[in-house]
Amino acid sequence: MKLVVKDTLGKPQGELEVTFPLVEGMRGTQAVHDVVVAHLANRRRGTACTKTMGEVAGTGKKPWRQKGTGRARAGSFQSPLWRGGGVVFGPKPRDFSLKVNEKTKRLALRKALTERLKAGDVIVVDELSLPNHKTRNFLNVLKTLEVKGTVLVVASPPDRNLLLASRNIPFVEVTTGENLHTYDVLRPDTLLFTRAAFEKVQERLREEES
Repeated sequence: MKLVVKDTLGKPQGELEVTFPLVEGMRGTQAVHDVVVAHLANRRRGTACTKTMGEVAGTGKKPWRQKGTGRARAGSFQSPLWRGGGVVFGPKPRDFSLKVNEKTKRLALRKALTERLKAGDVIVVDELSLPNHKTRNFLNVLKTLEVKGTVLVVASPPDRNLLLASRNIPFVEVTTGENLHTYDVLRPDTLLFTRAAFEKVQERLREEES
């Protein structure tokens, strides 16, 4: 598979060969699922906490005597039945993290990138350096390249002006070829790579297959 490399004006600047092994058929689908589930689980802080009956502050005194009041018997002010009492089976701090082996992670990234390439959602530019950090100029580049919807810009390394110009655009995220993750590949409508970043990703995937 070959990709057309463009400049920031949308003019072709040659072709780039996709050299990493593409994943065909249904192979890798489960790997993508496992990696995404693990990624989202690992982002959870797991700090939700409620107090049990034994942890709620209060006296050990019986609210009223057992018999003779006409009221239901009660033994504690910390009862879960009472306002301000303990919580039954409430959440406690826990670790939600899941582990996925490296082989599964590699397969998932190749599968995700293969599908985005086949769908035509990948744009490669020769380089993405901006003359200044004005957001308007970066938006003009996206318009010229006919980028629609949410976009992930993958640059290695990202230009300082690019980082400043894109940081206040809600539908744009920037990452590097070294840090590209399966979840990053799946989220946006369009993936915008620089040539150097795409070659870095290919290098990662070729090394992983060797």
